[in-house]
Amino acid sequence: MAILTRAAPRREGIAPPQRRSTRDGPRAWALAGLFVLTWLPIAPGADAETSGKLTQEYDLKAAFLFNFAQFVDWPADAFPSPSTPITIGILGEDPFGRSLDEVVAQETAHGRALVVRRYPAADRIDACHILFIAASEAGRMESVLAPLARRSILTVGETKEFTEHSGIITFGVKQHRLRLRINMAAARAARLTISSKLLRQSEIVGDKDDRP
Repeated sequence: MAILTRAAPRREGIAPPQRRSTRDGPRAWALAGLFVLTWLPIAPGADAETSGKLTQEYDLKAAFLFNFAQFVDWPADAFPSPSTPITIGILGEDPFGRSLDEVVAQETAHGRALVVRRYPAADRIDACHILFIAASEAGRMESVLAPLARRSILTVGETKEFTEHSGIITFGVKQHRLRLRINMAAARAARLTISSKLLRQSEIVGDKDDRP
């Protein structure tokens, strides 16, 4: 079973990604390829190609953030009412452009609508369920994560040290593939339940006994 949805093209002739129609159901989008751990077009190239490669990388990361909403369960008290949406937040310099907004538009997870919010600072984070912390915040990661430690927020980063600072999921790249590392101790402290389908495809840190 796989989570990936919008894989970046491989240099060995794999067809470019196709943008999904919003008519497709969220489960079709989520299960269209549970990250077979995905190839990224990160081989050295001309400077003119760099922007396009980064766009493809963040399109892919946006798809993963959507998938996280499908494969993580929050405690009931994370939602004040049955109509409360799942909020995906971005803290720091937004690398997604419109990509994340387009991925979650008109979609649901666990019967809840999905919304995207952008936060100018950590102390402005209110109702949030998935928080992408951009690389621009790397120098103040401790001060960003410490106030979030006991809140039921799935923190997601993209720096190597993110899970060492009690972040829950970090994106990494190994052998031209996007990989995930999950800190299970941090997930447990946030009272989050992560699907075994996601755990089996990830490197587990923080608590080896939690690998399924």
